[in-house]
Parts: sequence; C-alpha cells; structure tokens
Amino acid sequence: MHAIVIGSGVIGTTTAYYLNRLGYQVTVLDRQPRSGLETSFANAGQISPGYSAPWAGPGIPMKAIKWMLSEHSPLVIRPSRMDAAMFRFILMMLRNCTTARYHVNKARMLRIAEYSRQSIDELRTETGISYDERTRGTLQVFRTDAQVQGAKKDTDILDECKVPYEILDVDGCMAAEPGLKHVREKIRGGLRLPLDETGDCLMFTQNLAANCISKGVVFRYGVNIEEILVSNGKISGVKTDQGVLTADQYVMALGSYSPQLLKPIGIDIPVYPVKGYSITVPIVSPEDAPVSTVMDETYKVAITRLGDRVRVAGTAELTGHDLSLQEERRQTVRFVVSDMFPKAADMREDNFWTGLRPMTPDGTPVLGASPYSNLFINTGHGTLGWTMACGSGRLLADMMAGQKPGIDLEGLSMQRYSFANRVKASI
Repeated sequence: MHAIVIGSGVIGTTTAYYLNRLGYQVTVLDRQPRSGLETSFANAGQISPGYSAPWAGPGIPMKAIKWMLSEHSPLVIRPSRMDAAMFRFILMMLRNCTTARYHVNKARMLRIAEYSRQSIDELRTETGISYDERTRGTLQVFRTDAQVQGAKKDTDILDECKVPYEILDVDGCMAAEPGLKHVREKIRGGLRLPLDETGDCLMFTQNLAANCISKGVVFRYGVNIEEILVSNGKISGVKTDQGVLTADQYVMALGSYSPQLLKPIGIDIPVYPVKGYSITVPIVSPEDAPVSTVMDETYKVAITRLGDRVRVAGTAELTGHDLSLQEERRQTVRFVVSDMFPKAADMREDNFWTGLRPMTPDGTPVLGASPYSNLFINTGHGTLGWTMACGSGRLLADMMAGQKPGIDLEGLSMQRYSFANRVKASI
C-alpha cells in the first residue's frame, strides 16, 4: 500500500513514521527544502499534554477586549485583514466560550495529548533520536490571586482525566524553577505539570525524517502542490509543479494551508491561521535560566530551556496568512523573558521568527477520514502540534490500515462540523 503525505512538518513527518512502521510505502511532499521549516521551525518547544486547553473558554470574550487594550497583548486582531474565514472563525470560537463546551473540548484535547505523550516515549526508545529534550515538567505561573483561583476549572478536568499536577505556592514555584528567585514578588502561585516535556521541535522533526528516510520513506522537497485531483468519488492524484503524483491513499497534513486544497474538492473545515511569534536567545547564566518551560499566564507567553538557548514564544494574531514580522510582537516576548528571568539570556542576540498555527474554533484537531474513502486529514492542532503529533500520526496510520485505534476517536473528526462535508456526487 502506497500513501502520499502532504506536508513535512511535525504532523506530516510523524504520520509518515507510523505509516512506514505498519509496512506502507510512503512519499512525503513539501515545498520547502527540508522538513519542519514552517510552523514547526521555532515553536514554544513544549510537549504539554497537561496544558492542553482550548482558547475558547468562559470569560474569554471580556478578557480579549482587555487584552487588546494592553501594551503587551496576548491577542491581536487586524480588522484590515477581516474576511469571511476570519469572521466565521471568531463567531464559532465565541460559541465555544461556555463552561459546558470548554469542558467537552478540553477533555477531547487531553485524551489525544496524553496518548501522544505515551507515543513519543515509545518513539524515542524505538529510534534513539535526540532533540535537546528535557522531561522535567512545565510550570504555569500566576501573577494574580484571581489567576490562582481560576485554575480550579482546569484542575477539575485534569482530575477527571487522571493527569497528574501540583498546585504550588510561591515557595513551590521557586523550588521548581530556581531562576525565578529574582522576581519572587511578582508571583502568587503556580500549576506544575510534572509529566510535560520540552525540546527542539525542528530538531525532532528533521531527525525523525532522517530516520524515516533510512527506512525507505521518500521525502520529495521543493514540490509545490497545486491541486487535489478527484475522479469517481476518490482522490486520483496530487497535481504539482513536477507533474501528477499518485498513490493508494492520501494524507492532508498541511497545517493552515490545508483548507486551501480541501475546499475546492468540497471539504470545508474551519481551520484558520493564528500567527504566533518567538525569539531564541543564548543563555549567559544557566542558574538564572528556566529549568524547563515556564508559562506566564498573564501574557500567555512560554519560556523554554533548549540546551544552551531559551525559546520565548507567544501571542495570537489574526491576520490571515501574512508572515511579516511585527516589531511590537517582538517587544512583547522580549519583555516577558526579561521580566521573568532578567539575568538568564543575552537579549542582544534574539532570533526573531513567526509562524502560522492551524487553529480550530474548539481547539481540537481535525483527525480522521474524509468523505473520500482514500483521503485522510491530520491538521488543526493549533499551538499543540508537537504535543499531539505522535498520537495523531499513530491514530491516523492505524485508521488507514484498518487497525483498532489506541483511544476513543469521539469528537476528533471533521464530522463535528455539520457544514464540513459539501462533496457533490458528481465530483
């Protein structure tokens, strides 16, 4: 059985790995010269099942208004870029900002994220790859008493899903992350997730791609995909600038660009690009740097230790597929790391980057079958692409091969969107 995987980010590459493990002949297509050069390139560096939560939640609409009026806002909406897709995404997200929907969506996300954590542990053992990994948990830092009290809605769901966590006072935060000692007065408490991990997603993706290649997977780089071809109710090929490529089955793993290829063949999924930014800076004082990942709840910025570097990532900007670098966003992530770890890094050498997170309005990825029997979808993971990558790739490979998935698939497919399937019988 031959499968073509469209996209060689962390989602497409892990999918290729698990398909190959099941005996598939696999070809991976990407326009870039190597794997992981788009959204996987410089993300927050977290594998954080315990932090898996939808952005849509109770109180978010009012918080969003306050955020947009602040200097270092976690959220930016550019009205000049408003189009039908953005409007629909915002409207659907607002509909998910209820306690009931938050509970359902977070439970779905935790289910796949926990499965993915187990899967990456096994993959690391199977392959022996390294990627500046650390298995020392993550710490969500609260600057206000209200944030400490508000954490209860998350811990209730963590309890239900049996995800270990620790509620920490200020002393506990200092013990978990000694580098915070310089800003003790700014902290009111924290939520620590001891099973969460960190690492370099780009290094992981490229090392896993090399492992796949050694096992016979073909990665075709520099290939521009123009169109998905349909005949007799099935996918008949992928039209590229290097000709038409065919296989028995196809996987759409193109992140924020997936809807552009799916919509012309009648599949309309509400995956929207939410722009994020990061800087990567060298560590100058290891004892004053984070041990693992610290998530600043106030600014929604993650600060992650990657070997001798610190990755600082955050903000959410709704601006379509625009990849221009905005200096004010750079100042936000610079401010947060300087405010939390003032002696850790050399801020004169910040490597500034932006990428497009493929978000869904409810936070849960779109994973599974499509109206076409030989087309499968693996996209919409938002800020949790690496967190969910191994679990998503493994689940999809099992589905494609007709094997029993490792977890319940309820609520993960495109079927939860009633308008998603517009395929006509004449196609």
